[in-house]
Amino acid sequence: MKLEPHIAWRYLFSKKGHNAINIVSGISAAAVAVVTAAMVCVLSVMNGFGALVEQMFSEFDAPILVVPAQAPTLRTDAPEIMALSGIDGIQAVSAQLEQTALVRYKDHQLPARILGVDSLFTATAHIDSIITDGFYCVHDGAFERAVLGRGLAAQIGINAHFTGALHLYAPERTGRVNMLRPDLSLRHEYAFIAGTFAVNQIEYDDQLMLVSLPMAQRLFGYDPHTASALRIQPAHLTSDIKRQISDTLGPAYRVMDRYEQQADFFRILRIEKLLTALLLVFILIIAGFNIIGSLYMLIIDKRDDIRILSHMGADQSVIRRIFLYEGWLISVLGAAIGLVAGLLICLGQQHFGWLQLGNGSEYIISSYPVLVQWTDLAVVAVIVVGLGWIAAYFPSRKIQI
Repeated sequence: MKLEPHIAWRYLFSKKGHNAINIVSGISAAAVAVVTAAMVCVLSVMNGFGALVEQMFSEFDAPILVVPAQAPTLRTDAPEIMALSGIDGIQAVSAQLEQTALVRYKDHQLPARILGVDSLFTATAHIDSIITDGFYCVHDGAFERAVLGRGLAAQIGINAHFTGALHLYAPERTGRVNMLRPDLSLRHEYAFIAGTFAVNQIEYDDQLMLVSLPMAQRLFGYDPHTASALRIQPAHLTSDIKRQISDTLGPAYRVMDRYEQQADFFRILRIEKLLTALLLVFILIIAGFNIIGSLYMLIIDKRDDIRILSHMGADQSVIRRIFLYEGWLISVLGAAIGLVAGLLICLGQQHFGWLQLGNGSEYIISSYPVLVQWTDLAVVAVIVVGLGWIAAYFPSRKIQI
């Protein structure tokens, strides 16, 4: 071991001339450890919530969604769309048509997002796993069926066991509105409820209704080759297959994975995580003043040692590095303890669920979700050790011999 780190290590654990210096040094390391553990725990909880919501979206969102870049609809019989079948690794291509219509059930009516899906929809979404009542079916061979978001069904006042018909109305896309008989300017379809689903996201549960694609095309006045998007299920979702799809379709289409489909949500999540980390870094900076104070006290306590080292030939830079290492070792010790403590707390929460969310009946999950990412641990370690080095730099620069 080099001279400076060796002496700094001895100073860290040796008995000081004044007991207060040992206490302040211990408090400094403890403060760094507590903040480090807090950073690990908070970031891991935010990762857990992000993974939880990502899993919810993945039950419904397509692995790859293709939408037209400019127009509201696309043609499923277009040559570039037909060419998708020639790409290796694509298991299913499902067409969907989504627009807004008025839904009425007896005396209840409200606007809803109508999503028309074809028979391959179940190959691109795990719809059966999110059915909360009834079953998934959009056409039973004789009648049109509908699967509603749980919140939308509650607003209409219906559940999967009701036998009455849901009436859907949408304005004619072409032609002029008859002001004397505006009802003649509306297209009308009806369907019987088959089930309800829950993604636990308002934009799905409170607004969405699944119907068959042919029914949606009739309701909104489109021909059988018109859709608003394509849902693609690849054998393995890789950047290569996404690039192949983009190259095949050209610039007239946008190809989005699940993260891009929910870009706003994941952007907000990243911002929240960053702001939380910055707040904890600010607290860590305050804790760094403890390191500065303990170093100043140690420098005063070790004046005789500094004089002896100087007489033995140690120049000013060597002595400064000793105390620089001393302050840095305090932060390293605190960071190591904090990382281990934070990791143990997170692993314990994962396995035992110590921190509960209410009584478990009013939340999706019973305890706080935790997901430890090693990149977070590395970033936290670098930040803590880096700030510790900066905190130790200023007192060491004040040493004069």
